[in-house]
Amino acid sequence: MPRRLMVTTALPYANGSFHIGHIMEYIQADVWVRYQRLSGNEVHFVSADDAHGAPIMLKAEAEGVTPQQLVARIAAERPKYLQGFHISFDHWHSTDSPENVELSQDIYRKLRAAGLTYTKPVEQFFDPVKGMFLPDRFIKGECPKCGAKDQYGDSCEVCGAVYSPTELKSPYSVISGAPPELRSSDHYFFRLSDSRCVEFLQSWTQDGRLQPEVANKALEWLSGENGLADWDISRDAPYFGIPIPDAPGKYFYVWLDAPIGYLASLKSYFDAGKGKGQTAQSFTEMLGDPGVEQVHFIGKDIVYFHTLFWPAMLEFANRGQDAAPGDTQLRPWRYKVPKTVYVHGFITVSGAKMSKSRGTGISPLKYLELGLNPEWLRYYICAKLSDRVEDIDFNPEDFVARVNSDLVGKYVNIASRAAGFISKRFGGALAARELPADLAEAFGSAASEIGACYERREFGKGMRRIMELADLVNQYFDGERPWDLAKDPARSTELHQVCSNALQLFRELTLLLKPVLPELARSAESLLGVPPMSWAQAGQPLPQGHRIRPYQHLMGRVDQATVDLLLGLAPESPAAPAPAKMAPSQAASVKAPPVAPGTNEAGDTISIEDFARIDLRIARITAAQAVEGADKLLRLNLDLGALGTRQVFAGIKSSYDPAALTGRLTVMVANLTPRKMKFGLSEGMVLAASAESSGIYLLAPDSGAEPGMKVK
Repeated sequence: MPRRLMVTTALPYANGSFHIGHIMEYIQADVWVRYQRLSGNEVHFVSADDAHGAPIMLKAEAEGVTPQQLVARIAAERPKYLQGFHISFDHWHSTDSPENVELSQDIYRKLRAAGLTYTKPVEQFFDPVKGMFLPDRFIKGECPKCGAKDQYGDSCEVCGAVYSPTELKSPYSVISGAPPELRSSDHYFFRLSDSRCVEFLQSWTQDGRLQPEVANKALEWLSGENGLADWDISRDAPYFGIPIPDAPGKYFYVWLDAPIGYLASLKSYFDAGKGKGQTAQSFTEMLGDPGVEQVHFIGKDIVYFHTLFWPAMLEFANRGQDAAPGDTQLRPWRYKVPKTVYVHGFITVSGAKMSKSRGTGISPLKYLELGLNPEWLRYYICAKLSDRVEDIDFNPEDFVARVNSDLVGKYVNIASRAAGFISKRFGGALAARELPADLAEAFGSAASEIGACYERREFGKGMRRIMELADLVNQYFDGERPWDLAKDPARSTELHQVCSNALQLFRELTLLLKPVLPELARSAESLLGVPPMSWAQAGQPLPQGHRIRPYQHLMGRVDQATVDLLLGLAPESPAAPAPAKMAPSQAASVKAPPVAPGTNEAGDTISIEDFARIDLRIARITAAQAVEGADKLLRLNLDLGALGTRQVFAGIKSSYDPAALTGRLTVMVANLTPRKMKFGLSEGMVLAASAESSGIYLLAPDSGAEPGMKVK
């Protein structure tokens, strides 16, 4: 039976834009969700803005707007990030919503009916100028341990000491600067220390639903010397939040209503009719199904809330349900405790924690604005993720090398080399798949193996295995040397079989990568002439005679210079073009300026260092064709060996028959910035010589040269 899943990510605080840590989490959850959908499971993927709390209230006041206006402005930014990185949420909501008010107050009433709430007086710092109790982060003073000045009210950034605000020396309000006064107020508490809660959590956290390191940390908290502390769930007015029923001037602490926002988003999703067409037809029906799995993806910094407070709240709201006042109709569902909570580490940049002041952060919006392909980042993050609670690092050089090597040099390379032969020689029709035994064996269990990696969130392991399979296909293709087969009409059947096999396996690799690269998979499906693929189609070959479409460029290579711009390592507007940019046009072959007969003029001199910046490589032309609508251009597909494949538009049509170029070696500039033309992307230049009185002469290396060799 298909699984029924409710999947969420941690709610971002609605006082600022997304950062790269948010995007990393959303990509991880999205890939898992896409795999579940491809496998035929029913998924409801929801999230929301965490909209309440003193920081939002104070920021809104400083900007002269209401908290609701501030939250709405931040919320308006979300779609360009989520759509930009292909995050497939079904619904995005807010904790400042009628649904969240209803559910939060309902859960509180049920906890109260279960005897798990109480009040007691608490002494807190109060700002007499602002007229409000101060959260810990809005109090500063001298550290009581090391004496460092201007430290926050909960911990010292100099010595690392943790303390209560009342321990600070010379405290002052961050809001007004006034010395705070110690005042008493009645607060509401959740009895997390109750033996019933402890017993439940000991079982829930240790039954295998959590990662080992998370379960161990939870057990450490549960069996600590002082046990679990009761949880302060209230704040005093003025406060932007949800009012506590029957308690004027009291509001729920933001961390009580924030996780309930998961359920509020799901309720809003169904109430808006977005769940139609799936098995679940309503919020109550979804929660009433005991088979529904509630799955959360979160960062390691909020484990305490999600593995102790959250499941205990849900469990004991159920136990207090029958006696809860105000519950006039017994609901046909119970609040579900999470099936599992998947915890991930942080993302660093070149080994350093993200910091705007140190310039070690990555702006997701700038990434998109610079034109960097969002699927490059999706793949790179997945290639680093495991099922452990481990930090991952974004290294710019590794990012460029890994994406160019894996996605372009291995995966896309297969289609770019094989599709041209099929289209030109065989009318786009594939031969029946007849794989060598080693390839048949390698791909035989690939879908189940990679599927298990997706299910367990061992994404890095899965990506490594997929690229091992891509290597096998490229080795097979190179070993059969189709460019040589194409020269012999008697070996046409062999050529057809080799290229068809390569494209059949390219289809398999496309399916295996589809959860990570949904848009690239869509383009590949269009090339292959197939409808959107599902996981059940793994291992099912395309039939003999199936027709593919003419090859179109699938993915370009990452440019290091653009990545440097992203990280602030290069100026936004360089004063002069880099020497490697040999000509304003990247569409045609490089031609020297005309030289008058009898002269020996060579132009301005350059240094050996200037020349060394030009990466000249041997390339084999694997396909050539005229460009419709262009009088001078040929489209060349070039094989650079280990560097993968490139597409280049060269202005050599007047001198060369495209059919005569296939299999020929030439020289190209391999590190030229790709240029987007109306015909497609040109990814370098081939070199040719010419003069006014003669034609164009493509440069060719001596015998023995191989694709990818560097020209020095």
